[in-house]
Amino acid sequence: MTTPPDPATIASELRAIIGRLKRRLREHAGAGEHTQSQIAVLVRLERDGPMTASALARAEGMRPQSMGAIIAPLEAAGMLTGAPDPHDGRQTLLSLTEACITWIREGRAARQDFLTRAIQAQLSPQEQAQLAAAIELLKRITG
Repeated sequence: MTTPPDPATIASELRAIIGRLKRRLREHAGAGEHTQSQIAVLVRLERDGPMTASALARAEGMRPQSMGAIIAPLEAAGMLTGAPDPHDGRQTLLSLTEACITWIREGRAARQDFLTRAIQAQLSPQEQAQLAAAIELLKRITG
């Protein structure tokens, strides 16, 4: 009779594998020029729409001063643009530029293509079915 795997060992290995996968996906998406915090801000704006810097800071759980240091290089790189808040002209609403939206879409497509090709090239049809089953299990543990 075999002993079931230790949940702590499974968790440790899963965390390590997910970390490696995230690094590989970043490599294929061209995200190297931006920090994780900058990417989080861009994704937040894509998902939630235009926001003020203070609203972004609250949403990301950081101080407004820290958010300023994240936003400035994104504006300089042409990823963000600011416009007066129609409800409070003293505030600036930050939004993604068309160039940024294109960059996000292209990055997602590159990550999708990398994963698709890796799955097709490295896994048999039976292993692909096992991976699909594992995805369902991951969905359950991530709620």
